[in-house]
Amino acid sequence: MGRLSTHVLDTTRGGPASGVDIRLYAVGDTRDLVASATTDDDGRTPRALLEDDCLSTGTYELEFDVGTYFRARGAGPADPAFLGTVVVRIGVRGDEDYHVPLLVSPWSYSTYRGS
Repeated sequence: MGRLSTHVLDTTRGGPASGVDIRLYAVGDTRDLVASATTDDDGRTPRALLEDDCLSTGTYELEFDVGTYFRARGAGPADPAFLGTVVVRIGVRGDEDYHVPLLVSPWSYSTYRGS
Protein backbone atom coordinates (compact mmCIF):
# COMPACT_ATOMS: atom_id res chain seq x y z
CA MET A 1 0.00 0.00 0.00
CA GLY A 2 1.06 3.59 -0.60
CA ARG A 3 1.86 6.56 1.53
CA LEU A 4 1.79 10.37 1.04
CA SER A 5 3.94 12.61 3.24
CA THR A 6 5.40 16.11 3.09
CA HIS A 7 7.69 18.56 4.82
CA VAL A 8 8.45 22.26 4.49
CA LEU A 9 11.86 23.94 4.41
CA ASP A 10 12.29 27.69 4.87
CA THR A 11 15.03 28.63 2.40
CA THR A 12 15.45 32.12 3.91
CA ARG A 13 16.46 30.58 7.23
CA GLY A 14 18.08 27.48 5.78
CA GLY A 15 16.05 25.14 7.98
CA PRO A 16 12.72 23.51 8.68
CA ALA A 17 9.53 25.58 8.73
CA SER A 18 7.56 24.76 11.87
CA GLY A 19 3.94 25.79 12.32
CA VAL A 20 2.86 25.69 8.66
CA ASP A 21 -0.76 24.61 8.29
CA ILE A 22 -1.32 22.09 5.51
CA ARG A 23 -4.52 20.78 3.98
CA LEU A 24 -4.87 17.85 1.56
CA TYR A 25 -7.79 17.64 -0.85
CA ALA A 26 -8.86 14.80 -3.13
CA VAL A 27 -9.74 16.37 -6.48
CA GLY A 28 -12.20 14.82 -8.89
CA ASP A 29 -15.74 15.87 -9.68
CA THR A 30 -15.60 17.55 -6.28
CA ARG A 31 -12.78 18.83 -4.08
CA ASP A 32 -12.88 17.05 -0.71
CA LEU A 33 -10.71 17.73 2.34
CA VAL A 34 -9.15 14.40 3.33
CA ALA A 35 -6.40 15.43 5.78
CA SER A 36 -4.89 18.40 7.56
CA ALA A 37 -1.82 18.89 9.72
CA THR A 38 0.64 21.45 11.04
CA THR A 39 4.38 21.04 10.63
CA ASP A 40 6.47 20.28 13.70
CA ASP A 41 9.90 21.63 14.69
CA ASP A 42 11.46 19.49 11.95
CA GLY A 43 9.12 20.96 9.30
CA ARG A 44 7.30 17.64 8.99
CA THR A 45 3.78 16.52 9.72
CA PRO A 46 3.46 14.24 12.77
CA ARG A 47 2.46 11.33 10.50
CA ALA A 48 1.78 10.64 6.83
CA LEU A 49 -1.11 12.63 5.42
CA LEU A 50 -2.54 9.47 3.82
CA GLU A 51 -1.42 5.87 3.84
CA ASP A 52 -2.49 2.32 3.13
CA ASP A 53 -6.16 1.98 2.11
CA CYS A 54 -6.77 5.72 2.58
CA LEU A 55 -4.47 6.62 -0.34
CA SER A 56 -6.36 6.06 -3.59
CA THR A 57 -5.12 6.52 -7.12
CA GLY A 58 -6.11 9.98 -8.29
CA THR A 59 -5.42 13.69 -8.13
CA TYR A 60 -4.73 15.56 -4.89
CA GLU A 61 -3.99 19.15 -3.91
CA LEU A 62 -1.73 20.11 -1.05
CA GLU A 63 -2.33 23.60 0.37
CA PHE A 64 0.46 25.15 2.41
CA ASP A 65 -0.32 28.35 4.40
CA VAL A 66 3.11 29.92 3.92
CA GLY A 67 1.91 33.54 3.99
CA THR A 68 0.71 33.12 7.56
CA TYR A 69 3.98 31.38 8.47
CA PHE A 70 6.19 34.19 7.10
CA ARG A 71 3.97 36.98 8.45
CA ALA A 72 4.24 35.50 11.97
CA ARG A 73 8.03 35.64 11.66
CA GLY A 74 8.15 39.18 10.27
CA ALA A 75 9.60 37.98 6.97
CA GLY A 76 8.62 39.34 3.59
CA PRO A 77 5.90 41.80 2.71
CA ALA A 78 3.19 41.93 5.35
CA ASP A 79 0.13 42.89 3.32
CA PRO A 80 -0.50 41.51 0.87
CA ALA A 81 1.95 38.65 1.07
CA PHE A 82 3.37 37.70 -2.32
CA LEU A 83 2.76 34.04 -1.47
CA GLY A 84 -0.28 33.34 0.67
CA THR A 85 -1.34 29.75 0.14
CA VAL A 86 0.83 27.58 -2.07
CA VAL A 87 -1.21 24.91 -3.87
CA VAL A 88 0.55 21.88 -5.31
CA ARG A 89 -1.55 19.53 -7.46
CA ILE A 90 -0.22 16.00 -7.82
CA GLY A 91 -1.34 12.73 -9.38
CA VAL A 92 -0.67 9.56 -7.42
CA ARG A 93 -1.09 5.81 -7.61
CA GLY A 94 -2.50 4.27 -4.46
CA ASP A 95 0.17 1.57 -4.32
CA GLU A 96 3.23 3.88 -4.37
CA ASP A 97 4.97 6.08 -1.81
CA TYR A 98 5.08 9.84 -2.35
CA HIS A 99 6.97 12.48 -0.41
CA VAL A 100 6.34 16.09 -1.48
CA PRO A 101 8.85 18.54 0.04
CA LEU A 102 8.13 22.27 -0.26
CA LEU A 103 11.13 24.63 -0.30
CA VAL A 104 9.80 28.13 0.26
CA SER A 105 10.73 31.76 0.82
CA PRO A 106 8.39 34.78 0.99
CA TRP A 107 8.92 35.21 -2.78
CA SER A 108 9.36 31.76 -4.29
CA TYR A 109 8.85 28.04 -3.87
CA SER A 110 9.80 24.74 -5.44
CA THR A 111 8.79 21.16 -4.94
CA TYR A 112 9.65 17.72 -6.25
CA ARG A 113 8.81 14.07 -5.72
CA GLY A 114 11.09 13.06 -2.90
CA SER A 115 11.84 9.65 -1.52
